[in-house]
Amino acid sequence: MVEFTLPKNSKVTQGKVWPAPPQARELREYRIYRWNPDDGHNPRLDTYHVDLGDCGPMVLDGLIWIKNKIDPTLTFRRSCRESVCGSCAMNIDGTNTLACTKDMKDIKGEVKIYPLPHMPVVKDLVPDLTNFYAQQASIQPWLQTTSVTPEKEWKQSHDDRVKLDGLYECIMCACCSTSCPSYWWNSDRYLGPAALLQSYRWIIDSRDEATGDRLDNLEDPFRLYRCHTIMNCAKACPKGLNPALAIAEIKKLMVERKA
Repeated sequence: MVEFTLPKNSKVTQGKVWPAPPQARELREYRIYRWNPDDGHNPRLDTYHVDLGDCGPMVLDGLIWIKNKIDPTLTFRRSCRESVCGSCAMNIDGTNTLACTKDMKDIKGEVKIYPLPHMPVVKDLVPDLTNFYAQQASIQPWLQTTSVTPEKEWKQSHDDRVKLDGLYECIMCACCSTSCPSYWWNSDRYLGPAALLQSYRWIIDSRDEATGDRLDNLEDPFRLYRCHTIMNCAKACPKGLNPALAIAEIKKLMVERKA
């Protein structure tokens, strides 16, 4: 049997069990991944008990309640609380999703929360998205034209505008990319579902005039073709988008321009 040795300080240990709030009528147990790069200790799972009578219904409400009422050192990202910014993306109950729209009632048993998988961790539930954002920038997600700029606006037909539905709504939360095994193993070279979805959004934009350059940028064994269409990205997307379909359409365009 093959034996694997985990890197030093990588094994997650049992952490602190915080006392339940007194006189609470209904409690919900949270088990949260904790790691501080400054103390030299292993990651751990701390256990908290949230008073549902004093807390909102979403997982993010519970995290905020814990930070405000029990443990102010708990670190996580959040902003809009309305599935717009993507800041509170994390792995909840084994699934990458947004804490602000994940209802505690949809989770059986304790609420288990980890940072997004296969990403460097800054602290606790905060992943390092430096590479993810650099990949987004590499596909140049803005309108590129060579024609004379019109006085008012770049016009687009209704039918061409409809083609962008299911693409422009991406909030770059990274739920899809961090659910993709190809991205786990090749994130240094494979752009991943989120960046490729955005790339396709600009490739098919009727106003954009850099289609050839955009396809040239993706013509690489790793940047595009590491996708094996296992559909984890579509399942994980909290906005209901389908990055795998967008990637397949890019591959079709690659074939068509060589015909």
